[in-house]
Formats: sequence, C-alpha cells, structure tokens
Amino acid sequence: MTMVRFRLIGSRYDADAVIAGLHGISGIEHVEEIDDLSPRMRDDSSSSESVSDSEGQVYCIEVEAPTDQIADTARGCAEVMANERDAGIEFVDEF
Repeated sequence: MTMVRFRLIGSRYDADAVIAGLHGISGIEHVEEIDDLSPRMRDDSSSSESVSDSEGQVYCIEVEAPTDQIADTARGCAEVMANERDAGIEFVDEF
C-alpha cells in the first residue's frame, strides 16, 4: 500500500470537495481527514490565537492506494481539484 499525505489550505467546502473527488478514483482504498493536534503559529502575528476571517483552515488528508500508479493519480487529482478551488496544497511524508 502507498500512502499519500497532504495539507489542504482552504475552506471546509474545499476539503470536502477534494475528499469526495478522491473517493471517486477507482482503486483508492481509503481517504481520511486526520485531526491535526499541533496548533499552528502565524508567522505574521505575535498571537497564535488571532486568525483572520479571510484565512483558510488547514486540513490534513491521508489517502491509501494499492499501487504507486494509483497514488500518483490521486496526487495529480488532488492538486488539480485544489487549484480549481484556489486552495493551497502541500504534499508531505508525515504530519
């Protein structure tokens, strides 16, 4: 099994749409949003609790694929869907 992990920076709607799209890929075993237990500090603020209404939230998403080829397809699809929604996406090895 190949695991694809990424952070999506956007709205709840963006995250739900990307997750639903990934579920539609033939062969995908598992798609799950992972709770991010570490609080994020803003670089531009002295207060980590201060969040602007215009900022996106960070959603950690994990996709399990049976082969590297299907994992590559999932990466490509996630990137396209995120870009279509003007959401940020960052692929990572672990959260």
